[in-house]
Amino acid sequence: MPGDDTGIPVPLTPQALRAAGAGFLTAALRAFGALGPHDAVAEITEFRPVTGGSTGRKAALTVRYAEPDPGLPTHLFAKFSRDLDDPARDLGRTQMAAEVRLAALSRTPGFPITVPRSLFADYHGDSGTGLLLTERIGFGRDGIEPQHHKCRDYELTDATAHYRALVTALARLAGWQRSPAAPPEATADFPVDLASATVGQRPPLRADRIEHQLRRLAEFAADYPGLLPEQVREPEFLSGLADWLPRVAETEPVVWQRLSADPDYIALCHWNANIDNAWFWCEPTGALSCGLLDWGCVGRMNVAMALWGSLSAAETSLWDSGITDLVGVFVDEYAAAGGPGLDPEELIRQLLRYATVMGVSWLLGAPGRLRAGLGDPTPELTRFHPTIAGDESLRAPLQMLVNVLWLWRTRDIAVLLPRP
Repeated sequence: MPGDDTGIPVPLTPQALRAAGAGFLTAALRAFGALGPHDAVAEITEFRPVTGGSTGRKAALTVRYAEPDPGLPTHLFAKFSRDLDDPARDLGRTQMAAEVRLAALSRTPGFPITVPRSLFADYHGDSGTGLLLTERIGFGRDGIEPQHHKCRDYELTDATAHYRALVTALARLAGWQRSPAAPPEATADFPVDLASATVGQRPPLRADRIEHQLRRLAEFAADYPGLLPEQVREPEFLSGLADWLPRVAETEPVVWQRLSADPDYIALCHWNANIDNAWFWCEPTGALSCGLLDWGCVGRMNVAMALWGSLSAAETSLWDSGITDLVGVFVDEYAAAGGPGLDPEELIRQLLRYATVMGVSWLLGAPGRLRAGLGDPTPELTRFHPTIAGDESLRAPLQMLVNVLWLWRTRDIAVLLPRP
């Protein structure tokens, strides 16, 4: 299918890209403006599929240019919108439309944060067929830290510094988009649609479903006590959730309305800036900086949504002791980059409301999925066991569930819920 912007036929699969070869890459890079008219991709010297991610197929490739240019990356990463072998993953193909727009925007002079250099990005809207071709990040080389895995922050020597870098990058992009320095397309190409910032179809909230999931949660806490902190598996706490949590189903429309009501809190954001969607390096000053990867669901949204996306998989201790500082970092950097002044306390309230909606929508159902992966109850099992630590599909929902339970245990969320 021809891309809507360049008219270049976009390969559907890694195999199709490999077959199209250097000729396609030359035409694509020239059309995108990454390659001059007198240069060419001479050959593909390496090509291998890459697994992982929630949507699309991926591949790593190395190329040789006819005229070597130190400014052109040779180690490349290809991300496809489609996965024809997995209908569930293929449903996420529309996420690449916004990623392609972000790739184009990132070439704007003065773009405020570091992202992988884009060599080609195009998308065919009618079919949902897209391709994003960028430089490949050299994790663990040339001063770049090894890639960090989601929900394994206990392996970091200074998790707080990493999250300060993440929050700083989020705020600088958001504030820049709200500033006079940003080009018109930074706003026009990213319409505000808070509900679309989600991977997959978000299940409707119903009070009876929430009550059923709370019963399953209590059973899970009793069967796998080592997976939940003592404070959030106490029967009194879990039974008390039934007194107010079903109200989330009634108040959800009002929460969404309030999240979109104040334009000062709406800006261009990376929705899922978890630590595994970033790379980190140390500046000469000693400060830690990061670049951001994987821009699925990028758009203009309430900045609280981006903060939850970045912090949802962090250690619970970070939420307990560091959230005020991190929100303060965001507010300060957002204003310094040209955004409006925000009230930190109000931003925390909006963050907690959004986290609660996401917790009820996606995480209350986690015990059932975890049981399927864990097998028979084992009281001694902890999240550090290789079965969990080595499997993101288990450790990520578990840690995120613990975080929302901790917020419900330590914050008076019921008072923050609006009236239906």
